[in-house]
Amino acid sequence: MNTLDQVLETALNLTYEQQEMLIKILQNRHRENRRAEIAADSQQTLADFRAGKFRPQFAGEVITALRQSLQQPES
Repeated sequence: MNTLDQVLETALNLTYEQQEMLIKILQNRHRENRRAEIAADSQQTLADFRAGKFRPQFAGEVITALRQSLQQPES
């Protein structure tokens, strides 16, 4: 398996046009992978919702819980 340094060195040896093409390809693949990840998460969330794993909450409760979670330091 190539190390990141090896990949970067190889990429820097490409022509400018090839480097631009590589950047676009990587960005597109990254977006596609992220979309697939979000889609899988949403399907799981919908399945959990349909299975009754969520309790009804008022919007104010959810907003308060989100604000509190943002104020807590990450561990």
